[in-house]
Amino acid sequence: MGVSHTTDKTFENDIQNGLTLVDFWAPWCGPCRMLAPVLDELDLEMGDEATITKLNVDENPIISQAFRVMSIPTLILFKDGKPIESLTGVQSKKALKNMISKHK
Repeated sequence: MGVSHTTDKTFENDIQNGLTLVDFWAPWCGPCRMLAPVLDELDLEMGDEATITKLNVDENPIISQAFRVMSIPTLILFKDGKPIESLTGVQSKKALKNMISKHK
């Protein structure tokens, strides 16, 4: 399916069903660019278990502020629209897989 993108307008709809991992990022952020291929690999391996989507914090300030995202990358895992766990900074694929797997 591939990593998708969400916006302030589509966010609520995009996270309402199942597990959704949201990457709060910006194009100018070096660590965010380092994380992108990890998320692509994770999507290939776990795309049937969780949706992976990205939210550009510069273009979508409403959702970023609502979840008090102060540094990026911030990853928040949602289950049926509710935030259940978050991580900040570049993460390994293994750490992200473990986070998703324990909430299946």
